[in-house]
Amino acid sequence: MDRIALRGMRVYGRHGANPGERDREQPFDIDVLLEIDLRSAQASDVLGDTLDYAGLHRRLAEVVRTRSYALLERLAGELLHVVFADARVRRAQITIAKPALLDGATPSVTLERDNPRWR
Repeated sequence: MDRIALRGMRVYGRHGANPGERDREQPFDIDVLLEIDLRSAQASDVLGDTLDYAGLHRRLAEVVRTRSYALLERLAGELLHVVFADARVRRAQITIAKPALLDGATPSVTLERDNPRWR
């Protein structure tokens, strides 16, 4: 299966379970890895035959900026919903990190799931 990766997204949002974490924006680093059949795009050279990663970036960033969750696991799940809106995506992996949160350590969560809408 082919892959599209979107790595190194930095988006500011208000997520966290500890007191004060949602009081102000903080950075979230996001990496996305998608399994998708790219043979049509390879043959046609037409954007509509692939996943528009600029549009995906915009939709993912909007979720991080406009919603607020206690857990990174919940945020990652919401981002998977955005990714899986495209039924051509077979499987996705999303990693969200909160850089330098714990005395310089960076915690992260990774979810990897199959798309229930995949066709």
